[in-house]
Amino acid sequence: MNDSMIENGELTAMSLAEILKSLPHRYPFLMIDKIIRINGDESAVGVKNVTYNEPMFQGHFPENPIFPGVLIIEGMAQTAGAIVIKHDSGVGKKNVVLMLGIDKAKFRKPAGPGDTIEFHIAKIQRRRNVGRYKAEAIVNGVVIAEAEIAAMIIEANS
Repeated sequence: MNDSMIENGELTAMSLAEILKSLPHRYPFLMIDKIIRINGDESAVGVKNVTYNEPMFQGHFPENPIFPGVLIIEGMAQTAGAIVIKHDSGVGKKNVVLMLGIDKAKFRKPAGPGDTIEFHIAKIQRRRNVGRYKAEAIVNGVVIAEAEIAAMIIEANS
């Protein structure tokens, strides 16, 4: 069964089940719950619902829980990786995406339990097996973090 949302032959959204088919990440390291507004491998919006019962809040920080910035970056990267993998699978390729680098990272406001983080991803460029993506993390219409993410796309071992 295909859990993707498809309109006019184009992928427009991915459910959690579809994300799990595309990415190797699993709880507690899966940082996206769904992906909405997909435009091929050009852009997408990943969604993370932050809840108090997540393991990082036991130590970051129990009296003032803050979602770690490094996990915000990971959510950005997972969103980009998922749309690349799904796009490439549509042309008969089975790929894995590995993070190469993070540039221009800025953290503007914290996120915490009860927040919904949207990871807005836009492809800057992709040449063969290397891609660069502009990413913003947004909560309630406010940019809380941004970065440029570089990734290497490699063929998966079958």
